[in-house]
This record gives sequence, C-alpha cells and structure tokens, in this order.
Amino acid sequence: MAEFRRGGLRATAGPRLSRSKETKGQKSDHNAPFAQWSTERVCNWLEDFGLGQYVIFARQWVTSGHTLLTATPQDMEKEMGIKHPLHRKKLVLAIKSINAKQDEKSAQLDHIWVTRWLDDIGLPQYKDQFHESRVDGRMLQYLTVNDLLFLKVTSQLHHLSIKCAIHVLHVNSFNPHCLRRRPVEENNVSPSEVVQWSNHRVMEWLRSVDLAEYAPNLRGSGVHGGLIILEPRFNGDTLAMLLNIPPQKTLLRRHLTTNFNVLIGPEAQQEKREITESTAYTALTTTAKVRPKKLGFSHFGNLRKKKFDESTDYICPMDTNPAATNGTQKNYGGHKGLSPLTDRELDQVGQTD
Repeated sequence: MAEFRRGGLRATAGPRLSRSKETKGQKSDHNAPFAQWSTERVCNWLEDFGLGQYVIFARQWVTSGHTLLTATPQDMEKEMGIKHPLHRKKLVLAIKSINAKQDEKSAQLDHIWVTRWLDDIGLPQYKDQFHESRVDGRMLQYLTVNDLLFLKVTSQLHHLSIKCAIHVLHVNSFNPHCLRRRPVEENNVSPSEVVQWSNHRVMEWLRSVDLAEYAPNLRGSGVHGGLIILEPRFNGDTLAMLLNIPPQKTLLRRHLTTNFNVLIGPEAQQEKREITESTAYTALTTTAKVRPKKLGFSHFGNLRKKKFDESTDYICPMDTNPAATNGTQKNYGGHKGLSPLTDRELDQVGQTD
C-alpha cells in the first residue's frame, strides 16, 4: 500500500471552501450603479426580489440595469410578460426608489414578512392572495383601494383594519417588530401601547377580562389595537358583534363595554362618543362592502391610457401633516385619529391630500 503523506490533495480542499477571487470586471460590477448592472446581476436581483418567474424573458430583453430603469409599465408587460398588475407595481416602485436614491425603511420588509403581518393584524385569510401578488413593505405604503379589491379584500371593516395597521407602521417608521404580541402587564396599559397590539394580544386581553370563551371569534376578524384606537366608529358594540355575544346578554355586553372604555382611555372614548352621537353616524358591520370606483362617462376615452396610470387613492395616505390629514387631530403616542369612512368615502381616500 502507498505510504500516507501529508500535503496531498483532499476532496474537500481547494477553492470551493474559500471565495474565489473576483475578477476586475465582477468587482466593478458589484459597486456599479443599477444602470450599469449586467444582465445576470439584474436577473439575480429579480430572483431575490420574488419575481423569479420573469427571469427567462428578462435574460432575452435586459441588456443592463439601464433597460429596466427606462422601461415603462407597458414595456414590462410586453417584453417581460408581467401581466399581473401588482407584480408590475412592485417592480415600478422598486425602480423609482433606485432612480430617486431613496432609502425607504419599508423596502426592507419583504413579501414573506407581509404574510406574517397579516397574521398579526387578524387577517390570515388573505395571505395566499398577498403572497401570490408578492406584496412587500414598500407596496403596503403605496397600496390603493383598487389594489385591495384586486387582492379580494372587499369587506369595509377589513379595509379599515388594513388602513389602521399601515398607519401604525408609518408612525413606527416601518419597524418590523412594532406590533406587540404578548402581554407584559395588563394593568395600567396606555392607549399608545394598545394601538400597537396584534390580534393575538387583543385576544389575550379578552382572556384577562374573563371573556376567554369568546376570544377565538376574533380570528380572521381584522381586529388589532390600531383599529380599536384609531377608527372612531369602532366601539364596544362593534367588538361585541364581532365576538358574537348575543344582544340579549346585556350584562355581558355591559361588562365588555366597561372594560373596553377603560382600555381605550378617556380621549378615544370621547371621540367615539361624539361620532356615535352625530347624525351622519352609521355603525360598522361585517356585511358592508367596498365597491370599485365607477368611471364617469368622460373617462372612457382615457381607459386605455389609465390602465398603466398610477392611482393615488392610497388606502392610508402617507402625508402625516396634521393640516393635510383627513382626520381628527387627536394624538395617541404619535398616532393621529383617523376619520371614519363610509363606503363612498373609502373609495376616495387619498384624494383629499
């Protein structure tokens, strides 16, 4: 047998274990601006971005990052086969951000994080639609009423739930860990803490006020701390309805309302009372639907052009300037109260800014 000697070649040795030295071209490509990215690098970026299904067409069409930077949404549909409107929107927003050299915090939250966020705000039933549409943090920021309808979110209550949840993200600079899932202390909880409660945290609170048997009814309801505090029409009766507490159980409902009022604090309580007593008040229900905007007769000529226009009827307008916000100037730890929205007004959200 051959004598064993040190220094021979082993299968695990060699460059596979260490990073191969980059060539000059690769190194400069790594630090290059997006416009100068190679086709391969753009394709890898699309893959990481969650749009890997378009890489085959991108390889044939994209010569460098510049191709995407100058592409119109029509080009994206024609050359890359991106027929899904939200996939197009995702790519358009990302490219705009690169062009403007914006470092948006929301861009750090990917589409996998958004599906977990839907769990947190009590709307897990929409996870498949959001995941398939690759909705990420940046898209949440620019989500419109029509986008939500495309995602099959038609319930008015669920629109309001998503609106309030995005508002909470805005105020917390899109901090991925801003929602509270577990109780720390049930006593002396301030409204500024409640506004960050997840759906599960609200259920924990129900258990603490002896309503454990009704807590599971909140699954899939869209109830979270942001909706409870920021939506003026959300009151004790709304919660009782969502918990399926029968109207004849008056003592139980009174017990819930008393604890609910203690939870939200006097400021929110007063605001909710004023809204309830106003003549224009309509109670929130589980059956109210949001309808797509009807186009006026004059719009028909623009239909083809408008297909690729970026709608600005954001579900949660980004302008947090009190003078421009269509809401009350109450403040719950930096969270402004949001104005109540009817079916008709919800279709127009964002156009008042």
